[in-house]
Amino acid sequence: MVFSPHTADDRARMLQEIGVERLEELFAAIPASYRFPQLDLPLAISEAEIYRELLEWSMQNFSTATTASFLGAGSYNHYVPAVVQQILWRGEFYSAYTPYQSEVSQGTLQAIYEFQSLICLLTGMEVSNASMYDGATALAEGALLCVSPPRGRNKIVVAGTVHPHYRSVLRTYTRGLPVSIVEVSIPETLRLQPNDVAQYLDDETACLVVQYPNFYGRIEDLAGYAERAHAVGARLVVSAYPIALGLLQPPGELGADVVTGEGQCLGIPQSFGGPALGILATRMELVRHLPGRLIGATADREGKRGFVMVLQTREQHIRREKATSNICTNQGLMALAATVYLSTLGKQGLRKVAELCYHKAHYLAERIADLPAWNVIGDGPFFNEFAVRCPRDPREINAFLLERGIIGGLVLGDLVPEQQDLMLLCATELTTREQIDRLVEALREATA
Repeated sequence: MVFSPHTADDRARMLQEIGVERLEELFAAIPASYRFPQLDLPLAISEAEIYRELLEWSMQNFSTATTASFLGAGSYNHYVPAVVQQILWRGEFYSAYTPYQSEVSQGTLQAIYEFQSLICLLTGMEVSNASMYDGATALAEGALLCVSPPRGRNKIVVAGTVHPHYRSVLRTYTRGLPVSIVEVSIPETLRLQPNDVAQYLDDETACLVVQYPNFYGRIEDLAGYAERAHAVGARLVVSAYPIALGLLQPPGELGADVVTGEGQCLGIPQSFGGPALGILATRMELVRHLPGRLIGATADREGKRGFVMVLQTREQHIRREKATSNICTNQGLMALAATVYLSTLGKQGLRKVAELCYHKAHYLAERIADLPAWNVIGDGPFFNEFAVRCPRDPREINAFLLERGIIGGLVLGDLVPEQQDLMLLCATELTTREQIDRLVEALREATA
């Protein structure tokens, strides 16, 4: 049975409209040897056989489940409790997580409401949306949130210690808009001070954008940033690492006006790069300009508790030109994963995970600092990541490590041209002492 809605006459009229006589002319750019039916495809095989073949291919991948990994830089290998996937796979959530008919989606609305509540507790903010695409787009939306209200300010000052990919997405978002971006250069210490950014702040500045901990894992002075930004009437936008907030003081308590972040670390597997979860929380004064959707709690005519969609400023719901965001996706399923994860761990569990990340990273840094010709770069406290200066090309070192079943750190020169000899290393609660010791010995061997 053919499920094509177009008749032969329909196709003939379409070809005539675009000035082509035969359908085959549309494929002229494809070499004849690669066109149907000369595709040289293998013979059909059974479902069991193709499953076995795909499984064999997948086993050629390096997985953090079976391989020691010291790669972070925005995507982290954290343990995902079994209950997260168990709830996520329930049909009522897995296949119906976007509440287009909100009145009959009470379970989904409650899950989103709980997500918002947990994010507010985690960040120290007053209101959270649900949700954004990923950490990079959440940061861009958070910065534009400070520009959108009619305040006559159109300059965004960005710390150079913010993730390079995030800064790139912000530049893309503002391209074509009457918005200027000023980036503060990265110091050799890999940690900016409030006075380093003060000279860039003026009465044209809409917001100052920083990361907490910063891209290099260093913990910067958020209270100092907030003081400098507020002194000129600007807002402070913070991109935070949610796991670190289990140990560090929430940005909202340090003066942040907008807090964003990447929620992949909250119960979402790395999955070779996606999906992710964008977090965006702010103060109530900006709620009308908040992109995305907002779920609230109310009572029905019988006094029973219910949940409603109180704000929906996505372009799917209102006119495109009036939307506060044109991101069409809602990471509702990933927000549910984060909700289950945070609810499962609780306050003490999250703090324990953060403490393990902190102590294991510091043990790793101490071991590497003892190696001849290796130097830990940066000053001030750090969380679970740090940069090291390598005695030889970091790319060659990573190739050496991979041959020994170890995934090395991020080669910083691939993102920051001036840092060709630096590598960013990461440890999480899943990193074992044995893995750290094995990495250190492999680094010793690689540079012997």
